[in-house]
Amino acid sequence: MGRATRRVAACAAAVLLAGGLQSSLAHATTTPRIDLTVLVISDGGPATAAIAAELKSQGTPYKLVDLNDANRPVIDAAFLSDTLNGQPRGKYQGIVLPNDNPFAAGSAEMTAIAAYEAAFNVRQVDAYTYARPDVGLNWAVNPGYMGTLDGFQGQVTTAGLSGPFNYLKGAVPFEDNDPTVSESYGYLATPLATLPAGSSFTPLVEVPIPNSTAKGSLVGEYQHAGRKELVVTFVYNQYQQQYRLLARGIVDWITQGVHLGYDRNYFAAHVDDVFLSDDRWDTVLKCTPGDVTCPPGTPETANPIRMTVADAQYAKQWQLDHGFTLDMVFNGGGSEDWKSDHETTTDPVVDEMIADQTSYRWINHTYTHPYLGCLQDVSVVPWKCTKTSSGSTVWVDQATISSQIKNNLDWAAARGLQLDKTELVTGEHSGLLTAPQETSDNPYLAPALAANGVKWTASDASRETGQRAVGAALTVPRYPMNVFYNAATAKEETDEYNWIYTSVANGGSGICQNANSTCLPTPLDVNTGYQSYIVPLEARIDLGHVLNNDPRPHFIHQSNLSEDRIVYPVLEKILSTYRSLHADNAPVVNLAQKEIGQEFQRRAAWNAALASGQVTAYRTGDTVMVSAPAGVQIQATMPTGTVQQLAIGTTGFGTAYAGSLSGWVKPGQLQSGVLLTLPATGTPAAPAGTSPSLAAKSVPAPAPADTKVVPQGTVDAVPAGPGDTDRTEAPTLIPGSGAPVAGRNVSAGTTSGTASGTDGKAVGHGGTPQQHGKASGGKAEPARKTAGSPGTR
Repeated sequence: MGRATRRVAACAAAVLLAGGLQSSLAHATTTPRIDLTVLVISDGGPATAAIAAELKSQGTPYKLVDLNDANRPVIDAAFLSDTLNGQPRGKYQGIVLPNDNPFAAGSAEMTAIAAYEAAFNVRQVDAYTYARPDVGLNWAVNPGYMGTLDGFQGQVTTAGLSGPFNYLKGAVPFEDNDPTVSESYGYLATPLATLPAGSSFTPLVEVPIPNSTAKGSLVGEYQHAGRKELVVTFVYNQYQQQYRLLARGIVDWITQGVHLGYDRNYFAAHVDDVFLSDDRWDTVLKCTPGDVTCPPGTPETANPIRMTVADAQYAKQWQLDHGFTLDMVFNGGGSEDWKSDHETTTDPVVDEMIADQTSYRWINHTYTHPYLGCLQDVSVVPWKCTKTSSGSTVWVDQATISSQIKNNLDWAAARGLQLDKTELVTGEHSGLLTAPQETSDNPYLAPALAANGVKWTASDASRETGQRAVGAALTVPRYPMNVFYNAATAKEETDEYNWIYTSVANGGSGICQNANSTCLPTPLDVNTGYQSYIVPLEARIDLGHVLNNDPRPHFIHQSNLSEDRIVYPVLEKILSTYRSLHADNAPVVNLAQKEIGQEFQRRAAWNAALASGQVTAYRTGDTVMVSAPAGVQIQATMPTGTVQQLAIGTTGFGTAYAGSLSGWVKPGQLQSGVLLTLPATGTPAAPAGTSPSLAAKSVPAPAPADTKVVPQGTVDAVPAGPGDTDRTEAPTLIPGSGAPVAGRNVSAGTTSGTASGTDGKAVGHGGTPQQHGKASGGKAEPARKTAGSPGTR
């Protein structure tokens, strides 16, 4: 805020004083009420959009005002505050601006904001602004830097580690996904050596200034004129790792550690098809025998992939070594088939894993993994649903679905295998709609789930990102990993990866071109490409989910735990990178499928209550009051030491995470709302009741027009590489989740022969054999991601 704005702010404060509000604050006759809502004033750029996305993700109430909207409300004293029953009320606990002052010179709106912040001790985030004296920094020259920050290494300062970023170890690496595209931009400068009396600038995140021994601030706290601003001098979008690492701290800083909503870093890995044998990719045919994508008459693979005892022992020890539990998603019928095929009465893999069953979590995957949607016609590529003579879809019947669920539970019970019977993963998530072939669920699925007590059934997040009801059950969306079900060696994985993600001109299928996906510039070396390219890329994509307050689990297959054990390097990279960046107070949260489903269920109820205006929350001094509709649990983040007040006595609130207490809470008996008491050390300071100081003037300098650089690579999020569908509109191409990728010499719509892909074991409607059919229909509705508008801000 410049000198003229400061003068007008002082005048506005005087008006508030005359009205009695500042007087009441100054004399502490009435403690003000601060509503727990954040005001986000946006210019349409990616930085404010990113902060709004974080607030939404956490479940933190916010009001968005778009400066580009001709019908937007005027930001004045009445918009920001009022009086209720004689008590001063601040309507917003924090304010996010696109920069330190997005309004025209002498704006009464900026004056009102400054006066409000000083009067109510409300903080302001400058989402992306210049380094200059008006924000407590020198100009970004001598020493200084203005330019791209791709590949730079930020570092949280001591003040940041003891403050809002105490959940980090210190490093803040900047992405550089595409060397040909500028993905970030920033202004690095040092704090002013001399600031007005009572003012200070504290760097919280710094970067070494190129060609200098000095460090430039990226994020810093500027205290001045009775106000505090978080000055951010680089631009970002909601997906970029550098922002994801800082997002939690930005919200905690602006809310002073007291807000609705909360954030966790989740990671769970489901291993599907345990005890089954998976088909193997053919590096010559460029397809998987036993799948619908192979040429007509291709026999099934003679060399299926199945875990051995040594693989099971390795899995158990790996978990101990890495402090991580895998979910084993099993098919008991796979063991019975294996014993029959090998003319034996024992299965050493089953014996080993059941003896070690407490090392894992277990989930029912149906008995023999049949397709439980429509009866598949696999004589064409892609497959289609069988129709009756009247054109109706022929569905797998309820008895078949029910028996697949129950028989697997019975098999487990006979062997003493303990699991939660309310959890289920159907084969290929079948029974749920699979576009384009199926535009609705199998109508027999919901009653079969209900009959067997299933409350949480997995779905494919690449087709349906959100949770939804299936009768009385709810889905749990899972992310497919780009570690393929039909690959057990690094060479197989890389060969198939090349086929999917390489253009026709470079020897691939070309599907990446047709699907608007990212293609490899050249095929990977099958001997080195997995470790050098696929592992780090897949780890970056999956880590992006972990850092996004996203509890959706990831799924892989038992084939990936056998032979070359190709999934472990990916898992290790995810965990090691995460742990190298985060302090011990913010561990990865590894939930069971039911717990993930419950988290989504609670979020849905909470978000619906917020959207309908049925949540009231405010802080008065050291007391926080929250009310929501009956049955809706409340999520909140509070300082360590916060307790919940009950009708009689108190109880603890939340669980410790990232230096705070957070979690879901509901009213105690005889209470209609939640009442929390903050500790003295965690209670935001009371308003000073004084007007902004006229002494806090910036160093005279010409203020440039606000034309900060916003690279196109920030506006349009740059994918990490092939398979990164979160930042693009491309459908997933992962086998078993995305659209089938035809093998060599097989075109879409051609006959592939009924012999291909029939296992003769899973029986559907009318007793017709069904194909194992890993390659299914495709994404139901691509999620469209936006990160802001192009141009300069």
